[in-house]
Amino acid sequence: MPEARETAVYTHGHHESVLRSHTWRTAENSAAYLLGALRPPMRILDIGCGPGTITADLAERVPDGHVTGLDREPGVLEQARAVAGGRGLTNTAFTVGDVHALDFPDDTFCVVHAHQVLQHVGDPVGALREMRRVTRPGGIVAVRDSDYAAMTWYPPSPGMDDWLDLYRRVARANGGEPDAGRRLKSWALAAGFTDITATSATWTFSTPDERAWWSGLWADRTVASAYAERAVDGGHATRQRLREVAEAWRKWGEQDDGWFGVLHGEILCRKDV
Repeated sequence: MPEARETAVYTHGHHESVLRSHTWRTAENSAAYLLGALRPPMRILDIGCGPGTITADLAERVPDGHVTGLDREPGVLEQARAVAGGRGLTNTAFTVGDVHALDFPDDTFCVVHAHQVLQHVGDPVGALREMRRVTRPGGIVAVRDSDYAAMTWYPPSPGMDDWLDLYRRVARANGGEPDAGRRLKSWALAAGFTDITATSATWTFSTPDERAWWSGLWADRTVASAYAERAVDGGHATRQRLREVAEAWRKWGEQDDGWFGVLHGEILCRKDV
């Protein structure tokens, strides 16, 4: 197995405003493209599992199998263990690890899944090669990532235009690729996959509750998370500019005709037998 070589910095960190989004994620709203391929006895690796809500959903779908959740942050794994324990799941385990150097033998898992991970890593092609290595022949590597440049909203907002420009600059300065969704198929081909199904899906936020939730978490993230610190420390924005961007988010959330679409790229890659 290769030595760990992560060079990127996770842009968001684990502030409450970030976990507010992560704990909302389910297999249905974040991994629907994979669910039809799951079978009860499968062994699954969930990379970048965070607080474990998707991990637990996957475990419920493979009751005769097992799901391992992996994350680089030990602290968030305690929350993941609590989620699985609260559901009474006995077929989960959680471990600290790096997608560039997975501590598992070749051909271990039936499915290796990663949601919103490759946009944050320094070597996405290398990560996909490593995911492929630990997948059994005939097994599946499933990856889903958002594409920030393809995000769109209404009504127009110069402040939110500033947010998108700022976020993409900060993410790239941290070594990631915020427009990962459109690149997934290309990265998979470069990693050696030949059997690739590429799709897309969206999250949409338009009801009053959805707008309040989505705008509120991004407003808070803009001024209080690790992303805010990295924006200021990297010279990308001042604290005052971040406050202005956060206010633009809140104003958008108050608009009766507000609508926000998040495009995701998705790939199902089958390992050659």
